[in-house]
Amino acid sequence: MAQVSMTVRMDAGVKARFEELCSQFGMSVNTAMNVFANAVVRKRMIPFEISANPSEDKVLSDFYAFRREMATSDRPELTMEEINEEIRLAREEMDRKKGAV
Repeated sequence: MAQVSMTVRMDAGVKARFEELCSQFGMSVNTAMNVFANAVVRKRMIPFEISANPSEDKVLSDFYAFRREMATSDRPELTMEEINEEIRLAREEMDRKKGAV
C-alpha cells in the first residue's frame, strides 16, 4: 500500500503532551495518528463523542436511544409535520430551561 505524508497543525503544548502520552503508550505520534485514522475508516465515525456543551450530551444520548428504539419499533415513521412539531416542542423546552438558569 502506498504511503503518503500529512501535516497536522496543533497547539505546541498539546503536541508536547500528546507526544509524551504516545511515548508512555509505547508508540510514536505517527502510529497513534494511524490508529486513529484506521478506527475512523473502520467504524465510519469518530471513535469518541465530540460535544461543544457537556449539558447537550444527555440530549444527544436520548436522541440515539430514541433512534435505536424506533429502528426496532413497529410504529409508523413520523410525517414532516410531526417532526416539525417535535422540533418546536424541543425548542420551547430548551428556551424554558435557559430562562430558568
